[in-house]
Amino acid sequence: MNVVFNGQQVALTDTNLQAFIESQGAVPPFAVAVNGQFVPRSQCALAELKEGDQIELLSPIQGG
Repeated sequence: MNVVFNGQQVALTDTNLQAFIESQGAVPPFAVAVNGQFVPRSQCALAELKEGDQIELLSPIQGG
């Protein structure tokens, strides 16, 4: 199954959003959206991905 992750096509073997995020090396804090809809971190373990989903993972940037 293929999804788009931060603009890049990625092939998945596991459809669970939490497992996918962890496989990408994400470290909190971060925010995640699937198809433009924010997914609370508490719901990531319950969310299942589908073919063609677009996932955006955003981490805060500090600057000054």
